[in-house]
Amino acid sequence: MLFNYLKIAYRSLLKFKFISFINISGLAIGFTCCLLIVTYIINEISYDRSNPDAERIYRVTRDFHSDKGVMQLRLASVAPPFGPLIKNDYPDIENMTRMLNMGDVTVKYGDKMFSESATIAADENFVSFFDVNVISGDAEKGLTEPNSVMLSEELAKKYFGPEDPMNKMLQLDGRLSMRVTGVFKGMPLNSHLHPRMLLSFSTLKNPDVYGEENLRTNWGNNAFMTYVKLPANYPAGNIEKQFPAFLDKHMANEYGGGRPSLYTTIHLEKLTDIHLRSHRDDEMEAPGDIRRVYIFAAIALFILLIACINYMNLATARSVLRAKEIGIRKVSGATRAELMSQFLTESVLITLIALVISLLLTWITLPLMSKLAGVPLNSAVLINPSVIGSIVLIPIVVGLIAGVYPAVFMSSFQPVKTLKGFLKIGSGSATFRQGLVVLQFAISIILIISTAIVFQQLNYMKNTDLGYERSQVITMDYQGKLNESWESFRQRLLQNPGIAEVGRSSRIPTGRLLDSQGAGTIEGDSVKQSPADLKVLAADDKFVPTYKIQMVAGRNFSKEFGMDSSAFILNEAGMKAMGWNNPADVVGKTMVYGGVRGNVIGVTKDYHFESMHQSIVPLIMIKGTEANNNYRRISVRITGDDVQSTVNYISKTYTSFVPDQPFQYTFLDERYQRLYESEQKQGNIFGTFSGIAIFIACLGLFGLSAFAITQRMKEIGVRKVLGASVSSIVGLLSKDFLKLVAIAALIAFPVAWFVMHNWLQDFAYRVTIGWWIFIAAGVIAAIIAVATISIQAVKAALSNPVKSLKSE
Repeated sequence: MLFNYLKIAYRSLLKFKFISFINISGLAIGFTCCLLIVTYIINEISYDRSNPDAERIYRVTRDFHSDKGVMQLRLASVAPPFGPLIKNDYPDIENMTRMLNMGDVTVKYGDKMFSESATIAADENFVSFFDVNVISGDAEKGLTEPNSVMLSEELAKKYFGPEDPMNKMLQLDGRLSMRVTGVFKGMPLNSHLHPRMLLSFSTLKNPDVYGEENLRTNWGNNAFMTYVKLPANYPAGNIEKQFPAFLDKHMANEYGGGRPSLYTTIHLEKLTDIHLRSHRDDEMEAPGDIRRVYIFAAIALFILLIACINYMNLATARSVLRAKEIGIRKVSGATRAELMSQFLTESVLITLIALVISLLLTWITLPLMSKLAGVPLNSAVLINPSVIGSIVLIPIVVGLIAGVYPAVFMSSFQPVKTLKGFLKIGSGSATFRQGLVVLQFAISIILIISTAIVFQQLNYMKNTDLGYERSQVITMDYQGKLNESWESFRQRLLQNPGIAEVGRSSRIPTGRLLDSQGAGTIEGDSVKQSPADLKVLAADDKFVPTYKIQMVAGRNFSKEFGMDSSAFILNEAGMKAMGWNNPADVVGKTMVYGGVRGNVIGVTKDYHFESMHQSIVPLIMIKGTEANNNYRRISVRITGDDVQSTVNYISKTYTSFVPDQPFQYTFLDERYQRLYESEQKQGNIFGTFSGIAIFIACLGLFGLSAFAITQRMKEIGVRKVLGASVSSIVGLLSKDFLKLVAIAALIAFPVAWFVMHNWLQDFAYRVTIGWWIFIAAGVIAAIIAVATISIQAVKAALSNPVKSLKSE
């Protein structure tokens, strides 16, 4: 019987080639989209799970908030004393490891010189803790001795080629001689850490690097990533609820004998949650977003649903063509259950063919998906027992779901009526098909609106006034060797007509403002502490003109005023945070910041130093000094004339002043674009899959309209004989479908608004969702529907009425 079902199904596919093509094409494209998105989702949720102890590892994080509970800073790292003290105070913790991101370092080997990022100082047990694959050297002792370094396999080949790297000496930043003690395989791509160079943590004890005393007592430098390993199935909450008492015990002196737990908290964050659920202010690498995973999963289901709706619509629509076949089978003794089995077999067969095609399409299009998502995707993730099992079930599950209604519907035909030719498809069936079309276009309109709003927000972020000019600014690292020769270096650069201004600062726009110190106002002879959380930016007198930041009151720093070394410049948000409202009145006020007493000499207009995900933070600028090592970055404003020649000049000048450091630079525009890479990728994926969803919906509408028009050919012939024009006939045939699109739009509008309103809440500065977007989306959907239907409608309207009227 099963063989008979398959044979009939095969004949049915060949007999109704057009409908079969649409069904298989729609399902194949739908499956391909689902498999591509599943590949992306599996990659995202698999982060850090390759570690055999992943479920037992937690990262220690720290939050800062006001005494009223207002969150001010969320850090993924903590101060260096935390790790050892937590391990000591909580004996249930099996292991602990720390690491410090060293930033960009200059590495010299022989006459070769490189600038390397992803360099971290790691505890000696770091390798075993994270199950790092060491391919050369001793995994247990490689990071034990001071001035030891382990290299990734990639770096070892880069520096030494085919030579054995073991015990070779490297110079770091021109002051540290490091011995290579091991080579390790790079950590998996789906890891939140990708160190290329591991320095022994004991190297930090060197007073010229960090200092042993600092490691034990410095509670202010919260830059140390700290991880703990708990026993299997151990409730982390048991330790977390004791952390307030831990802080009050160890940090009371840091808060003047008060309770630190009123202002700061520490937490345990699961290793497997870091990539998708963390989103802290100082992540080492850009994280993913669990909301994006949910959104893409929803898009995959939408597309699959639209493809299934196509099948259900076309299968029920073509039922009239198979009415006599069903009647003969029933007269011959076929039961309703047997007929349902036959139609479900056909559905599963069509789904199976579509799945085979989709596997090939997935393999072909996966590189494009990798490019759209911005992550390296590999089809190997699909070769997993659980995933393979799910793929095998797809034709059965989808085939049954998509085929059950057509099977029930067609098996219910009465044989007497079908054989006499009196069968009429009831209004209930037509209503059901119309409901499915409404659902298809509602989903399509939601995707159109969502895509439009995503790109509108991206365009807003690209073109909004930031309060400074980001174009034609080159940035580079500031080296301490420039301290004594800075003015000579700056004047040399300004000799080039392509360079307009050069400034220094501790941070540059597009970075995060994470540093803050206590602020206070002067009342009589005493200092009153202010609740204002002012983020600090150290800058010289050329920073403001370099970025063309507008002063709304007062002046910029100047070398003509010696007291500027203890002067302050606030932004408007900082001024208001201090309780002041009028910029002109603020100038000249005395305040205290970081223990330094000085006057406010100016107020700048608010500007977007950070990304638009964050509100403009209250900011205080202090005049940096070489003695305090405040400067970290150089900003060079160029005129834009002959950019490459100007860059070459900067490179030559930089190398002449800092010969032992490689020249590396970035354009601020590029850094700004990287702030929104995630949203840009999301928009690209949104747009691509929305287009595919609409195409599949149109594919089904094309087939359904073709069938509906075929059933009305005699009516069209009569109308043409009576003088109806082609346009009137096309309008008549399109009208019913346009009503369905209108109903779909009414359903889609509130859903799309709700979804995108919530999505926009992630941005502190965002567009307003305009009513015109909904109207435009509805019009676009209507145009697409009319264009799809018109292909068949025009063909029918132009046909010879004689042919349709003479056939019965």
